[in-house]
Amino acid sequence: MSRQSMRANDPKKVSGELFTLTYGSLVAQLLKDYENVDDVNRQLERMGYNIGMRLIEDFLARANPGRCYDLRDTADKIQQAFKLYLGVSPSIGSWSPGGDEFSVVMETNPMAEFVELPEHCLGLRYSNILSGVIRGACEMVQLEVMAWFIADQLKGDNMTEIRVKFVKRLEDAIPAGED
Repeated sequence: MSRQSMRANDPKKVSGELFTLTYGSLVAQLLKDYENVDDVNRQLERMGYNIGMRLIEDFLARANPGRCYDLRDTADKIQQAFKLYLGVSPSIGSWSPGGDEFSVVMETNPMAEFVELPEHCLGLRYSNILSGVIRGACEMVQLEVMAWFIADQLKGDNMTEIRVKFVKRLEDAIPAGED
C-alpha cells in the first residue's frame, strides 16, 4: 500500500501534517521578520500564551475535565490536552521534592517533524509556542506558572522535555470601579 493511499484514509494524520508544515512556515517567516533568534523565541512564547488563553475554553468544553485541586491534577489535564490537540501522550514526571515543579516529556514532538535547524538557528527554541500555551492556559484558570524547554529533539536530545513550575495562585480581580 502506498504512503499516499494511507494518508487519504486518515484525515487526522493529514491535518496533523498540514499543521506541522504550516507551523514551520510561520517560524520561517518570523525568522525573516525578526532576524534575531532571541526575538523569535520571545514572539513564539507570546503567541503560545495568547493561544493558551483561548484554547483552555475549548479544552474545558470538550474534555469536561473537572476541577483541579492541586498541581498534580493540573499536570494530568496538561497531559490530556497534549493528547487531544497534538495527538501525543507525553509522560509527566520529574516532580520536585516540594511538588511545585514537573516535566512534560514527549518521546516524539509532532511540531518538529520534517524540521532540521540550520547552523545559524541553533539558539532557536522551535517549539517554544508550547511553553506559552501552557502558561496562557494555566493563567486562565488562576495559576501562574513558568514553562521552559530543558531538552529538545531538534538539538540532539532523545526526547523533548518542557519544565513547568508553579509560581502562585492568582486571585480573581474585580476591575477598578466595579466594587
